[in-house]
Amino acid sequence: QKGTKVPSKRKQNTSIVTSDLLHKNLLKSEQENWNNISPTYKAMTKRIKEKLEELHNMYTLNSGSPRMRFGENVYFEENGCIFLTKADDGEGNAEILFSVEDLGFSDAFTQRIRISPDQRYMAISLKSENSEEATCIIMKLGNLPVVEKVIPSVFSFEWAANDVLYYTTQKNLKCQNVFMTTFTYQEHTKLVYTEQDARFFVDLYCTKDRRFLTINSNSKTTSEVWLVDCSHPFESPALVQARTTGLIYHIEHRKDQLYILTTYGEPAEYKAILTDNYTHRINLDTYCSGKENWQLVYALEKKTKLVDFEMFSDDCVMFLKNTGHLYLNVISLVSHSVQSIKLPTWACEFELESHPEHTTSTCYFQLSSPVHPPKRFAYSFKENNLIEQAVQEVPIITNCHTTRLLAKSKDETLVPITVFHNKNSKELHRRPLLVHVYGAYGIDLNMSFKEEKLILIEEGWILAYCHVRGGGEQGLSWHRDGCQQNKLQGLHDLRACITLLHQQGFSQPRHTALAAASAGGVLAGALCNTDPALIRAMVLQAPFVDVLNTMMKTHLPLTIEEQEEWGNPLEDEKCMKYIKSYCPYQNIKPQCYPSVFITAYENDERIPLTGILQYVQKLRKAALDHASRLSEKGNWIPNIILDVQASGSHCDSSWEHSLNE
Repeated sequence: QKGTKVPSKRKQNTSIVTSDLLHKNLLKSEQENWNNISPTYKAMTKRIKEKLEELHNMYTLNSGSPRMRFGENVYFEENGCIFLTKADDGEGNAEILFSVEDLGFSDAFTQRIRISPDQRYMAISLKSENSEEATCIIMKLGNLPVVEKVIPSVFSFEWAANDVLYYTTQKNLKCQNVFMTTFTYQEHTKLVYTEQDARFFVDLYCTKDRRFLTINSNSKTTSEVWLVDCSHPFESPALVQARTTGLIYHIEHRKDQLYILTTYGEPAEYKAILTDNYTHRINLDTYCSGKENWQLVYALEKKTKLVDFEMFSDDCVMFLKNTGHLYLNVISLVSHSVQSIKLPTWACEFELESHPEHTTSTCYFQLSSPVHPPKRFAYSFKENNLIEQAVQEVPIITNCHTTRLLAKSKDETLVPITVFHNKNSKELHRRPLLVHVYGAYGIDLNMSFKEEKLILIEEGWILAYCHVRGGGEQGLSWHRDGCQQNKLQGLHDLRACITLLHQQGFSQPRHTALAAASAGGVLAGALCNTDPALIRAMVLQAPFVDVLNTMMKTHLPLTIEEQEEWGNPLEDEKCMKYIKSYCPYQNIKPQCYPSVFITAYENDERIPLTGILQYVQKLRKAALDHASRLSEKGNWIPNIILDVQASGSHCDSSWEHSLNE
């Protein structure tokens, strides 16, 4: 039409080229800066690296690998090799089935292993640290294992029958397609399910009795499950309950009964319910109206987090967390009695041993903390008791004290803090303190064992873990109270935690550092802007620091699904103003900042490197502007350092690369 301006393609291309050039120049500038600064820390780095290697070798030698038991056979993976041994023989007599290197994947690590019911096939996923996507290799086992099939870009997979494998494919961090493949009589692959909603992510699970394979489609707040009958794996999946906004549910099966773990009803925390027979059409509304075919088995107490759930033939085991303490609840599915066991005070994380047998009389799991290497425990259903498994003794730090505190936040909510320090440390107020925070997606702060945390304790540091709202430490409501229009609650919680630590005599602001990774960078970066005087240093790994600009870019792979966590600033002006009020990048101003050290990854698909580069530039400029305004000589200027790793993907490095970091 005459007079209508057509957008110039040249202009669009010019802006992309300018943007790319700016990115390259910023990256080059930061790499030069890092190369100039890093030699300063050479002697310290050498000492710490040697100590870390010594500790790592000590603990990995004794930790053992997850074992998968099938009748008399036990499979396990170690150093890139897959082993088979007999249940009574131990690892000494294990035979090597094959190695990852033999398959041409020398730089990859094993992510997942699934063995077919008749043990003729093994599906294994291999992932390199520079990619989010894994390759699934199906091995035909026997005297000489051979590669049966290779499937690229796979996320999850399960055997529905001896020769029928279901798998999901991953593209741009999304899993939306489920395929079925078979390869014995007539090899073929078929698309079984496609998820249309970009907010949902699909994965697969097999019920413990292997009666059903479940196709689980989950967003951050809602779920939908489809069942595949493993005795008829070629039939179409059946829908359990159509998705209802805000309703989450998971399926287990035992003795012709479906057990549903769901948030249905008030309060919106997990409850275990069952239906009388899987042949009925399942509808959660019938549970609410008190129909006879539904029965409440167990409801969580207030402010309790369900960490894991495992079904056995006559018992259901729930791992729970309440105000920082871990509990093991064993529900008898015969008598419906509940046995609750408080686990050792030092324990912060537990991990079930992979694929325990459905009919076993013992449940094995590991307990650990940031400063306690994993210890193996067993719960006997027959004896109703907890047994600590004796392993070759490794000297661990026994003089580490664990303290749990509650900080009162701005709205009077009590926020749990877990503190570790050396019992022999004198004058704790003079000791350096490292504070950890996350507070997003309903995910708990990572408190698994790390060798570097043990070194810090030995050297007199205090470690504090702040379980702020937005995380999942006190159940689903704890997450809801710290996301979207409640995100600032997490910031108030963090401020209250650090203030209480100082009031209780744990260090002081000039000896305090704050550490966060990924989405934890939002709260850490926000505190750095609002209360820089509370800390002296901040250490961030692949941090999310530019919430507003990221959530405005719908072409990025995670933006749509992330709206349930941060809101949608494109369609909601109130939301845009709210994000702007706390977003780390948006609120940088000339003031006295703490020193900042950031590790980022060139190949990070989740956190765009450009946002981190611009954050560092803006922060450094603000700190220098503030220093130049003050007339006093010798004014303190913070170190603001960015280390961009060429290898590794989002917070997921090999041991060698994480050691260098």
